[in-house]
Amino acid sequence: MSAAARGSTCKTAPPLRARGWGGTGSRATSPRLPSPGPRLTAPVLSLQNSKTVQGLTGLRNLGNTCFMNSILQCLSNTRELRDYCLQSQYLRDLNNTSRTHTALMSEFAKLLQLLWTSPPSDAVSPSEFKTQIQRYAPRFVGYNQQDAQEFLRFLLDGLHSEVNRVLVRPRASADNLDHLPDEEKGRQMWRRYQEREDSRIGDLFVGQLKSSLTCSECGYCSTAFDPFWDLSLPIPKKGYGEVTLMDCLRLFTKEDVLDGNEKPTCCRCKARTRCTKKFSIQKFPKILVLHLKRFSEARIRTSKLTTFVNFPLKDLDLREFAAQSCNHAVYNLYAVSNHSGTTMGGHYTAYCRSPVSGEWHTFNDSRVTPMSSSHVRGSDAYLLFYELASPSSPWCPRGGEDRTTPRGAGAQAPPPGREGKAAPGMAARAVPGIGGARRGRAGTEELELRPRRRQGLAFSFVSSLWCVIKC
Repeated sequence: MSAAARGSTCKTAPPLRARGWGGTGSRATSPRLPSPGPRLTAPVLSLQNSKTVQGLTGLRNLGNTCFMNSILQCLSNTRELRDYCLQSQYLRDLNNTSRTHTALMSEFAKLLQLLWTSPPSDAVSPSEFKTQIQRYAPRFVGYNQQDAQEFLRFLLDGLHSEVNRVLVRPRASADNLDHLPDEEKGRQMWRRYQEREDSRIGDLFVGQLKSSLTCSECGYCSTAFDPFWDLSLPIPKKGYGEVTLMDCLRLFTKEDVLDGNEKPTCCRCKARTRCTKKFSIQKFPKILVLHLKRFSEARIRTSKLTTFVNFPLKDLDLREFAAQSCNHAVYNLYAVSNHSGTTMGGHYTAYCRSPVSGEWHTFNDSRVTPMSSSHVRGSDAYLLFYELASPSSPWCPRGGEDRTTPRGAGAQAPPPGREGKAAPGMAARAVPGIGGARRGRAGTEELELRPRRRQGLAFSFVSSLWCVIKC
């Protein structure tokens, strides 16, 4: 049993380590403990026509670890990530000869190999993996209730950092790109990010978000491009009407007005002016993680929304949210992390579609049972995992052209960074392994790196576009 902590809001993708995540201190200052045991040298497993490779093995609950088990099963059914681990491709990417700094990736791969080769009647203990994730992120030490989204972000950040292809980060460029067309500016910002953060984990999970601020007085528009690892979507209030996932996405990308105390200073008007803010997606990730913001933090207590959100299992078409005309932005659902219960106590489970059989199963800790696809949608859905249906370029160039930027020149792999949770070279909160962008209350810019982040960063995103006057 595990309770949902607060729903972390989506964030852009900066390096997770630099971010303050709350709990026992920031990742930036958390010491790394020595890692026992030799590095895993896993055999290459063939997933073709193998009766022994099933992926229907459960995970033992070690005590309030259902949040971890739910996310691990969702990742285990992420086809390309599974192949990366089961075929031991990760071994060539381990970027540190010291076992101390590669133990998390090795234990994660070992765990996935066990899940895919053990008999369904068995249940695998994730204790060794838990030892490594709590060495990387001390907030997971012990058996307290935790939030599944926060765990996912920390885990992806840790995996990314251990297989980051960039061993020596270049100095951040000071070149101003505001003179470039938005599409080219986005590509250049992506290139800068990838020069510092580049891993197979990022190749799969990171996209790029475009944020625009327009002055209502002079019409000046400023744009910023940030990597994200997930998107935190607000759930609209519709009375007795049905709420759909598209409603949540439209609310997230809806143009907001910044007025009153939220007014930024327009660099052209040289004064605080009313302006509008809008998000759109510049680059679609291969794996899109959508976080439904079911937990809201009030002054007195945290509450949970149990609104049923109707989401598609196939053909989620996101082209209307693209920054430019786009032909390839259709996704299919393959996993859901569910939270039942309240903010005081609850339980996480996972619904996953097998990348081998295409059949859906319920993963409830050590218990794995088949399920009908008609039961996947429910009011407990918390994190939705979608896979890009088209193998074509995730970039959305003008005119719907399918242009792919060569790797190395700004292609498609954003990874979490190690120095902070904000993407290198990106304004706002780019977080590796955890990124996402979030929309807060009416017109409030909340691209923060994490819940409970330190003061002074609340308007880091806006200030990167405008000259914000601090009170």
